[in-house]
Amino acid sequence: MQPNGKPGRSDGQHATVVKRVSRKAHDESHGGAWKVAFADFCLALLCLFLVMWLLASRNSDRMQVVLKSAGANLLDDGNGMTNSLASGSRGSLIDRHPVPAYGEAPAQGQSHYSYKAPDSPGAVAPGSRATYERPSELAALARVIERVSADEGLGGNLRMAVTPQGLRVMLHDTDSSGMFVRGSAAPSPRFKALLQKLGPVFAQMRNQLLIVGHTDASQYVDRGPSAFSNWALSTHRAMSARLHLLEGGMPENSVMQVSGMADSAPLDPDDRFAAVNRRIELMILTPRQTQQLSQMFGAPPQSVPLAPNASSGQGLAALSAESAEAARELRRALPGEKE
Repeated sequence: MQPNGKPGRSDGQHATVVKRVSRKAHDESHGGAWKVAFADFCLALLCLFLVMWLLASRNSDRMQVVLKSAGANLLDDGNGMTNSLASGSRGSLIDRHPVPAYGEAPAQGQSHYSYKAPDSPGAVAPGSRATYERPSELAALARVIERVSADEGLGGNLRMAVTPQGLRVMLHDTDSSGMFVRGSAAPSPRFKALLQKLGPVFAQMRNQLLIVGHTDASQYVDRGPSAFSNWALSTHRAMSARLHLLEGGMPENSVMQVSGMADSAPLDPDDRFAAVNRRIELMILTPRQTQQLSQMFGAPPQSVPLAPNASSGQGLAALSAESAEAARELRRALPGEKE
């Protein structure tokens, strides 16, 4: 070392030389090729995703047509309704399991809910079926249904009224709980359990039922003539209620009619979108009302020809030619009518 602290030569020693080699030329020859290859790969992947998206969009349009014709479930989506299968996994379809056949006797899974009709000659024996027509008997049945609903936690979803036609049982939605999945015919677990427990109760009587489905005024996005509508939804829900009543043990001949009324008969006419309007009604008919409905939709007891000596194919033409004479014939046939 020299006196100033800098390295220098001394006897028998050499200075250390450090050589720094620049790799700039090597990096320039290999730095851009991989970037170009990666960009080509990303472009090809983007084209693949674009083709897959176009194929999926085409298949979705086809599925919409198929589901529309099949009447699949629809769910809320904004202001209207969209198909649950086409838009995702929300909602569900009713399982197409065969409905088990039941005879006159209740099923093995008997319900512990039973009652005695007031003023009736004796108790209702297990396996026998009684007829209930008087208001006091229908009121006793209403108390049994009320107790079953309360046990299932659906006491607030029940309304009942004794009418001249029979006992009207209304199982409706509330703001906090619904009877069915929104926009679907799949019942909630509690409503399904309630229907299955009502099956053995209805198996103890000979009265027949009307099962009617109702919806609110919410409409579907597609309002075409062949589109799934509230009429189809209310009918599907009524059929679903019938299915679970049969599963509970109710005989098949206990149901006289199953229908859907959409939003044509709201319980709250001032608010047609109210939850109470979405409901299933079980109309327990009196024997007299059952007979009247049978005559209404069955073979008429008397038939009045449109015109004398006119065949069925010429009835309308004969009526047009002899309308005055046909009107007189009709007045004479109807009771209480005078010329």
